[in-house]
Order: sequence, then structure tokens, then C-alpha cells
Amino acid sequence: MKHIRNSALATLVATTMLASPVLAAGTHPTTGEPLADDQTFTYRVLDEHSSVDPQVVEDVTGAEVVRDLFEGLMNQDEEGNLVPGVATGFTTNDDKTVYTFTLRDNAKWSNGDPVVAGDFVYAWQRAVDPELSSPYAWYMEITSIENAAKIIAGDAPITDLGVKAIDDRTLEIRLSAPLPYFATMTTHSTLFPAPRSVIEAHGADWTKPENIVSNGAYVLTEHLPNERSVRERNPMYWDNENTIIDKVVALVINDENVALTRYMAGELDRTEVPAGQFPRLKEEHPEEAISFPRLCNYYYTFNLSNDGPEQFKDVRVRKALAMAVDRKIIVENVLAGGQPEAYSFTPAAVANFEPPASEMASMTQAERDAKAKELLAEAGYGPDNPLKFSMIYNTSESHKKIAVAMSQMWKQKLGVEAELGNMEWKVFLETRGNQDFELARGAWCGDYNEASTFLDLLTTPSGYNDGKFSSAEIDSLMTQARTASETSDLYTRVEAIIAQEQPVIPIYHYAGVYMLDSDVGNWPVNNVEQNWYSKNLYKIAE
Repeated sequence: MKHIRNSALATLVATTMLASPVLAAGTHPTTGEPLADDQTFTYRVLDEHSSVDPQVVEDVTGAEVVRDLFEGLMNQDEEGNLVPGVATGFTTNDDKTVYTFTLRDNAKWSNGDPVVAGDFVYAWQRAVDPELSSPYAWYMEITSIENAAKIIAGDAPITDLGVKAIDDRTLEIRLSAPLPYFATMTTHSTLFPAPRSVIEAHGADWTKPENIVSNGAYVLTEHLPNERSVRERNPMYWDNENTIIDKVVALVINDENVALTRYMAGELDRTEVPAGQFPRLKEEHPEEAISFPRLCNYYYTFNLSNDGPEQFKDVRVRKALAMAVDRKIIVENVLAGGQPEAYSFTPAAVANFEPPASEMASMTQAERDAKAKELLAEAGYGPDNPLKFSMIYNTSESHKKIAVAMSQMWKQKLGVEAELGNMEWKVFLETRGNQDFELARGAWCGDYNEASTFLDLLTTPSGYNDGKFSSAEIDSLMTQARTASETSDLYTRVEAIIAQEQPVIPIYHYAGVYMLDSDVGNWPVNNVEQNWYSKNLYKIAE
């Protein structure tokens, strides 16, 4: 594909902006609010993103970038509802095992080439190809696309994947079993299209700004690893005329207090609130300090692999550590941002899910502490034989504060000696993924709004089951849930097994706790998945 050079692209962007009826009017076409002359949105990220390749990216901040650069079949609106993306809509057969998407005829790549059904076929085959070894290959399997599991296992060619371009505007997907929420799964980056000729021409370098071709509302114009990335309006995007934000800048700032200082200086439009500072900031800046539910959990996972520490193979040890964590202190004193305590793995914010009652949740903290001491003593640990282990987390002041608080609770209540270690994000991911740890921080934000996006993590084949916990019953229950018309009882049973076996220690469920400039319009606070699209934002004139 012929790629527009950045210099030429910048000229084309500028020309398109001047011609935009939205900016020419100077007001938002729907709300009537006056628009700022400078439509640049700048925000802070904690770490360098893993990739901007849709089939390779594996972190939340990377997915945010990819969601701007690429567009899948469907998008989400500010409430989290499905809306058209590259596809204008879809139909299903009677038993919902065949989905047929109709692609719009004005969708284009940033070099002007049309986006066709074959671009999705190529991308999805790429995602299951063992040669790419996508970290999200497992996601393709849980979509129930025909033959995905066999291909990932190396038992079938990628051409056997149940996806077919009927013609350039018609994409047919065949599922091995009905999956009523399949369409919602297409908003995930793994199912975005990919430009075959660009990837074949540049290999692993295809995502560099000078090479990349994308089909989203923005193009990547700059990337300085561990420093910043910049994306600017894509004039070839089918809805460019109704896009208002011209440029999006993501700045990597590892220290959240430094980020807050830069926000206060006017350098950032959005940043996370440092742990414990929300009450003060809400009082001082009520229009800018915000907190709302998110579809994410925060937990610690035990290494239960064959080579994992022997002491964690005793469920009494795992339960004792889980019970002795005073979650109320963590969410109210350490974080203080409106996060709910977690006694289930799945957050209550998930649609059509109510966390089941558990023994631990019904106890007072004093009762939990007493039970923890009893369990640890039964397991053979005490003053003469203290439990010792190491726990790791990725570099962040908030993660550090939580880890310190947990280790102190265990020390004071149980005499446990926990050694803390922090790691840079990519090193942390590799260490945890290789089971080179004893206890490790984990967090997960739902890929779609259904309980299985969390509970699948603790199935044996999950690519993100870094603790290598394995339960045949959970595997069976989650397999049943994929085709069940009623899943509540199945998910309740899975949560009960998690509470019984304690492979992880749920700590809290996330809230979006931000400083957000009041000049930023239309931030989707009601979308618990927080799948935000820069094309839907705008900057209000001061």
C-alpha cells in the first residue's frame, strides 16, 4: 500500500480542519457549547504501552491508543451500548451460530484504500496463528469462532477459521456454539482489521509512525518510547467531518504525584488521582475531581504452578492471607477514591451479575483475623516458624502503598514476613507470565460487559492465568456458560469455588478516579468498560 508521509499527512489534516463545518461554526453541533481553538487532548499514562498492533497489544493503555488508530466492526457509545463501526449492522441465523456483518462502503485505510471484509479475515486468522503467538489468542477461542481452538493448538491451518468474506462488504462468522454476546466482543482490539500488505512489507516495524496504515479516526504521527505518543486526525476516516479533537497526546509519567503537578500546571487534561488524595482534591476542585465505577478488579495471585512455592499449595495458607487483609483500610485510608472492597473476583458493576454471598464477606474483620491465625497455625506456621515469601508489583506509588499496607497487616496479625519487589511494567509482565514469582499483583479490566470476561481468567487454558490455578469444575462450568441461556447459577458456583480454593486475593474493584479538566466534553463516565474514543470528545472554550 502507498503510505502518506507524515509531512503530507499533516498538510492534509490541516486542510481538512480548516474545511470542517464544526470548527468553522465555533460551537458544538449538538450542545451548542463554544469550542476551543486548540482541540488537543493530552493525558498521562503510567507505563509505555505494549504495542499498537491490534493483534499484539495486551494492556489497557495500549488498547486506548489502538481504539483511536483502528476501528472494528462495532463501537460503543458513552453508555457502553453497541453502535456501528466499520459495520453498519449485523444479522444472525435462528440459533445464533452465524453472524453476518455488513460493512459500510465509505470505510477507508489512512492511505485511501477501502476497508474490506478480507481485512478482518486476515486480522482474525493472524490472531489465532501460532506463528504470531498473540497474547490474546485465548480471546479468539472464547469468542467460539469455529475451529479457533484447534488452530491455536496447531491442529488446523488458519484458513479453517470460521470467518469468511462473502464479498468486500459482507463478513460471515460461524460459531461452534451460540454466543448471544458475540457482537459485543467485536469492540475489542484483537478483532480489529489489519493491513496485510503493510505488515508483509515492514514486518515487526509496521507499527512505526513512518510505516503504519490504520483505519480509525486517528493516525500515529509520533512515538518516543517511554516518553510520548501522538495521534492526529485521519482525514480518510469515514466520519472525520464529525470528529472535533484534532490531536491526542499520551505522556508516560511514572510518578503519579509528578503527573498531578503537571496537571495543575495545565500541561495535562486528564490524570489519575494519587492514592489518598481524592477527598482533598474533590473539595478543592469539585468540577475536576471525579470518581465512577469501572469494570476492573485488583487482586494478588498465588503462584500455584508445579514450580511455585510449596507453602501456597496449602489452601489454609492462602485463605489466612486473604482473610487478614483489611480491605476497608485499603479503600478508605490508602486509596480514598470511592473504590468498593472486593470479596468476589467479578465486580458488581458487571451487567446482569450480583456477587454471591460469601463467608468472608459476612464476617467482621476481627472474625477474619481470628480465623486467619487459626488457619495459619493449622498449616504449621507461627512464631517459631514464620511464613516467608516475596510479593511483586509493577512500579507505581499506589501499588507500593497497597503492598506495604498488606505486608504490614500480615506482619502484625500473623507474624508473616513478606519481601516486597517492584518492577518496570514490561519486565513485570514477563516475570509474572513466566511464573517467576511467589505472590504477584494482578488487575483486569473487562474486555466486554459480562461476568465471563473475569471468570475465564481462572480457567486452565487462559493466557492470563499467570498463577496456573487449575480446577476441572471451573473449566466445565465456564464451558457450559458459553452456550447457556441462563448463566447466573453457573457463575455463582464458579465464584464459590474461587472463595473456597482462594487462588487469588481480591482486594478491591476499581473506580475511575481522575482529575479531568472541566474543558473536556463528553467523557463517558457511564461506560463502566471505559472504552473511550477521542473522536467523541471535544474541548470547550474557556
